[in-house]
Amino acid sequence: MGLSIVSNLIGVLRQHEEFDDWWEGSEVAIPLLNQKALPITFTNLPAEETQDFLTDADAALANFLKIGMEERARMAPHIWQNCKAFLEAIGYEEEDQSLWDIKHADEIWSFVDFRNIYLERRHRRDQDIYISLHGECEWEQEHGLQLVFR
Repeated sequence: MGLSIVSNLIGVLRQHEEFDDWWEGSEVAIPLLNQKALPITFTNLPAEETQDFLTDADAALANFLKIGMEERARMAPHIWQNCKAFLEAIGYEEEDQSLWDIKHADEIWSFVDFRNIYLERRHRRDQDIYISLHGECEWEQEHGLQLVFR
């Protein structure tokens, strides 16, 4: 069994089987995603740096978990714009008709499925904790959608 670390906010995270600097936690309900539960993983975290990281990660996660549906509504036009720009770049395809039919920005959330949350400390410049929300989206099936919070 691998090593583990403990976050005061999310509990035990276990060292990843392949990547010794990844730590996998259990699922946490995310207010921004209407309480959808997602697994949280700390990445690029060598075992010897865990205590400082855990303190900063708990603070960053506490702030992230305060982001709710109001902020989601403010984000929707930006995500919708990303979708529209992609659709315009590839041109009309019949299978994308439901995306072309979107009339209001908040409808875009029906076409996004977030799967994971990753926390990582930037190792240059600001050295802040960044939270990345990763998922799939119907308009960019190859690369998906990533939202990054600092």
